[in-house]
Amino acid sequence: MNGTGPTSQTFISQRLRLNYEDWGSGGRGDKPTLVLVHGGRDHARSWDWTAEALAGDYRVVAMDHRGHGDSDWVSDGNYSAGDMVYDLAQLIHQLGTGPVAIVSHSMGGNVALRYAGTFPEMVTKLVAIEGLGPSPEWRDKQRATPYPERLAEWIEKKRKAAGRIPRRYDSIEAAFARMIEENSYLTEEQARHLTIHGVNRNEDGTYSWKFDPHLNVWGIEDVADEFLEQTWAAIKCPTLLLYGADSWASNPEKDGRIRHFNTARVFEFEQAGHWLHHDQFDRFIDTVRDFLKD
Repeated sequence: MNGTGPTSQTFISQRLRLNYEDWGSGGRGDKPTLVLVHGGRDHARSWDWTAEALAGDYRVVAMDHRGHGDSDWVSDGNYSAGDMVYDLAQLIHQLGTGPVAIVSHSMGGNVALRYAGTFPEMVTKLVAIEGLGPSPEWRDKQRATPYPERLAEWIEKKRKAAGRIPRRYDSIEAAFARMIEENSYLTEEQARHLTIHGVNRNEDGTYSWKFDPHLNVWGIEDVADEFLEQTWAAIKCPTLLLYGADSWASNPEKDGRIRHFNTARVFEFEQAGHWLHHDQFDRFIDTVRDFLKD
């Protein structure tokens, strides 16, 4: 990492104080705005390499979702995609700039795609890394279990999450080792950076991840499939859907979901998993830079 880094700012969304990192040198209006939207149990500083590479051409803003990073946790422990879309809409509204370009990952990609379909005039270009959510095959498998059984299981998981104490690590090194274990593609430099910005220090001197433990339990159903597909179809801006060849995520060109998009194309990265923007950073940033300028 080079340069001076971003400034931390806050905005209010549904009574929550949410954090974002601004690489825009005081928010000058002489550059177009690029919004970076991280994935689940991640944080805004996960985008630092991307932000640094693109800050010369854009005012780069990276948000912390509710329950993540330095943003507030919700009081009831329930996180919905709809609320997160509202947060993204509120951030862009309060920035007072637009339309904007968006680069997003995983859960953040899911949110960004919904925002772009809901406010198509507000997005000029959209990159979503593995952001379409569960594959049709996975959904069918889950729905083979009757809804009442899945609801009962969800209630039990939420009850356990309510009593869960965030895991504590004796040192930064211990948390760093867990980060490496989670993603073997990361370099030590990447893993250490993500760890330092991803933990809080507890009163007893130990360290815990910043994200809300309730984020380990997602709702059993979201909006109906047809409504999500309508939202994808409403996206008007050029859209790039990126996938890692070694990821668990399902490629929409192979599972048929690409048919719901009118302006999207898919690009797959070899030797990359779910966090392909870390796994193959140089290829990723070249692809994104060319796409944004095209």
